[in-house]
Amino acid sequence: MTERTIESEITFSRPFALSALVATLDAGTYRVIVDEELIEGLSFPSYRRTAMHIEIPALGVSIGTRQLLQVHPQDLESAIKKDAEVRNSERPGDGI
Repeated sequence: MTERTIESEITFSRPFALSALVATLDAGTYRVIVDEELIEGLSFPSYRRTAMHIEIPALGVSIGTRQLLQVHPQDLESAIKKDAEVRNSERPGDGI
C-alpha cells in the first residue's frame, strides 16, 4: 500500500478548542499532518485520508516537548471556521 504524508500550517488568531483536548489551545501557527493511502484499482491516482494530527504547542513557542494530537477533520474544520468568523466580525466597517 502506497502512503503519503502532507504537512501544512494553520494560524489561529484567537485561542481555540478541540474536542480531543480538555484545555484550550493558544492562538498561533500550528503544523497539521495528514496521512493518506493510495486507493488501489482505480485508473487514476486517488488517496484516502487515514489520519490527521496537529502538533502542539504552536510553532515558535520555545518549549522542548512537542506532541502530535490526533484530531477529527470536522473538529479542526469547525475550529478554523469559528476563528475566521470571529476575525471577520472584528474587522472595521466600510464607513457606510
